[in-house]
Amino acid sequence: MWRHGLAGSTAGSRLHLSATITGTRTAITSAQPLRLPRPWRTIVTSPSHRRPLHPSSGPFEPLRPPSPSSLGAPRAARSYPRAEKYLRRLLVISALLGAGYLVDSQIYASGIARSLRTFGTGLLVAADYKLNFRPHPIPIIGSKSGIPELHRRSAERMSDLLRHNGGLYLKIGQAIAMQSAVLPPEFQKMFARMFDDAPQDEWELVEKVIRDDFGGRSVEEVFGVDFTGRDESKGVMEKTARASASVAQVHWARLPDGREVAVKIQKPEIERQIGWDLWAFKVVMRVYTWWFDLPMYSMVPFVSERLKLETDFENEARNSEVMRELINDEPALRGRVYIPRVYPELSSKRVLTTEWIEGVRFNDKSDLTRPWRGGHGNYTPGVHGEQLPSPDMPSLRAALRQNPDRQRLKPERSSWRGPNLTGGLGVSPKDVMTTIVDLFSAQIFKFGVVHCDPHPGNMFVRRLPNGKPELVLIDHGLYVYMSDQFRHDYASFWKALMTFDNAKIVQIASGWGVKGAEMFASATLMRPYEGGENKVQEEFLKAMKARSPSERNYEMQRRMKQGIRDMLADEEKWPKELIFISRNMRIVQANNANMGSPVNRIKIMGVWASRSLWQDKGLGWRERVGNAWRHLLFKGVLWASDAVWWFFRVKQLLGRGGGMEDEVEVKMRELAREMGIELQHDVFAG
Repeated sequence: MWRHGLAGSTAGSRLHLSATITGTRTAITSAQPLRLPRPWRTIVTSPSHRRPLHPSSGPFEPLRPPSPSSLGAPRAARSYPRAEKYLRRLLVISALLGAGYLVDSQIYASGIARSLRTFGTGLLVAADYKLNFRPHPIPIIGSKSGIPELHRRSAERMSDLLRHNGGLYLKIGQAIAMQSAVLPPEFQKMFARMFDDAPQDEWELVEKVIRDDFGGRSVEEVFGVDFTGRDESKGVMEKTARASASVAQVHWARLPDGREVAVKIQKPEIERQIGWDLWAFKVVMRVYTWWFDLPMYSMVPFVSERLKLETDFENEARNSEVMRELINDEPALRGRVYIPRVYPELSSKRVLTTEWIEGVRFNDKSDLTRPWRGGHGNYTPGVHGEQLPSPDMPSLRAALRQNPDRQRLKPERSSWRGPNLTGGLGVSPKDVMTTIVDLFSAQIFKFGVVHCDPHPGNMFVRRLPNGKPELVLIDHGLYVYMSDQFRHDYASFWKALMTFDNAKIVQIASGWGVKGAEMFASATLMRPYEGGENKVQEEFLKAMKARSPSERNYEMQRRMKQGIRDMLADEEKWPKELIFISRNMRIVQANNANMGSPVNRIKIMGVWASRSLWQDKGLGWRERVGNAWRHLLFKGVLWASDAVWWFFRVKQLLGRGGGMEDEVEVKMRELAREMGIELQHDVFAG
């Protein structure tokens, strides 16, 4: 009834509204007055400002929703297909990069990341040199400081790369450091720090290497040691390394039978990194060879092979035993040089166990020369391989029971220093240096087996009962083996250098594919060769007149580049062994200079070169007899070299100058400075 009435009233009473506005008066008429609810009231305005009550067209009908057709067709939601596509790609790439990072870090020990870092830095340095190595800087983008600033930032980038990557890269950095005497001063300063000790790995990683290399056996089982101090039948071992380098670290141990050993353990990441590292090295050198037009890549396979062999401790053990036999068979070295014994039953590809050496490092000059306080006829422990005195094992085991993590167990054995520990070995620097030069001259000219890493950290000195020094040589990983023909030619080349036999020098150098014989002779002697015509030097000095320092620097390095091309004119003939033999000789020269030049290094090496020619059993007896006669004449010629050496030695003793090596160094620096080069051979002393 209510519904019907409502419908009827609605249908029968349509509103007729009209509005008349006259001034401020409004009249509203309707067929039947109806008061609308407040929400539906209409504000009556002028026709021109009237607003519809509902968005739909047609008369207003209250309480009735609009039909779908009156609302119009639906509009599709806005989409972003391109953004969604790139977002999906970004997510996929991020997932792949994350997975690659995990695989690289866990399986390859970050070898891929290290290689990418190498490529980035190498290309940046190469591009920098390509753009900015010029006598005058490029406008706007060029550095005002010119070439020195270019060298500084390049050396800093390379040094940061090598240190950040670590491992085998530090070995490469050390090789660069050994050649840096002919590099700009900025490189010398940066790479002189490449000899710092590397951080050591945690003991858990050491245990894993030993387990992997010895069929799952533990450290205790392999070496017969006990870390708790409770088993009196077992030996002891230090968990903290006594020394740590870029590739391995060394731990001290005392075996159950009383032997004290040095256990050299390769860092576990090296095996996983070496493949990537050497590949990256080859790629960068290939790019540099092409980009800078230098014949350098032919050396890379040989260098890579030597570096890889250095990480193989079985190879190091073989080198050590070969050198041990050669020295024991050489009367001039037997009793003066000692090579530690290797224990193969306790060694593997990544673990090398040798006898422990007690001695003074060669670079500790004060300990070498301070007076002997150990008593007449006494000597330092371990000489000639004598077993070291036993430590107080009951005290060691008691200390281990109290503190199983104790870091230092080895006794110091310093009684020979005297009550106040103020004594030293009391040996002569001349005797020590003579032994060193004799040793490496014999390796180069007679054995043809050369230890190529004779820096001071690899040599120890002990005092013999007669007061003479005994030299101990360790770390036999980096070796080169010379062919008989090359060894013979190299000895002849050295003898020709000493006698200014220019025809012989050119003949041998040409056979090695070398064009610039004079420059090669100076590089071999590590001092200016004075027997040639000096045409290269004279032409260079003429070209340097009336030039600015920047132009001289540019011209000097441009000519040095040409000199490298001349020395490597025929890459196939050039003996690759010279790379590491030169390294050996540079370090020996630096060691002699660091000790005050107590010996005439050039003369000693010349005598060994001449002696090897008549002692060579591979030659016929007539040739050997002829070489023996020429050797006697040669020793007479060397008297002049001795006279020069004594002249400088007397001046040095009177405080009026340095030794012969120092004077040669000064002369080389002055000559190089005229050419715009700044030499700093003291970086070799590291």
